[in-house]
Amino acid sequence: MPADPLHRATKPQRSMTSQPPSGSGASAVEVRRSARRRRTVSAYREGDRTVVLIPARMSEAEEQRWVGVMLDKLAAQESKRLLGDSELAERAERLSAQYFAGRARPTSVRWVTNQNTRWGSCTPSEGSIRLSHRLQGMPEYVVDYVLVHELAHLLVPGHGPDFWRLLEAYPRTERARGYLEGVVAADRLPYHPSAREE
Repeated sequence: MPADPLHRATKPQRSMTSQPPSGSGASAVEVRRSARRRRTVSAYREGDRTVVLIPARMSEAEEQRWVGVMLDKLAAQESKRLLGDSELAERAERLSAQYFAGRARPTSVRWVTNQNTRWGSCTPSEGSIRLSHRLQGMPEYVVDYVLVHELAHLLVPGHGPDFWRLLEAYPRTERARGYLEGVVAADRLPYHPSAREE
């Protein structure tokens, strides 16, 4: 009896995106398209790359959008699992080396639970950086942006033109700021249980 064409195993089509957005935690992204996959999109890490599984019918624009969404979701999951104070300090050291030639040298970097109106703070005279616990679980590039922002304050205390010029070195500044603005806006929205349950 011939195989049912709707349930026949087919090889997924593949396309490669060589460089994911910085801060995604992987060096390459492989997109696998499947005719059997109708609506769902999923992703997982495989060694040093990220595999994103999508329906074959998706357009290139939808593919790019979903790759970004899935990279953010994976990064958020990894941030929840991995980042304690020591990892946060190591990350700050790497970011300082990458974006400021190692000139920003904090004496301490830690999570705090008493910052509910700020994402982070810095005391340049002490060299201390504190990040709000509310950032935990957000995408890596967002946490990195806040770290880079506070590291820049070790070099330039205020928010003048010199400070913002320093932040231009971090390529995902605008995207991270947009993400954080979205979180703030969502927190201000009224809660309507009936609308969410539909």
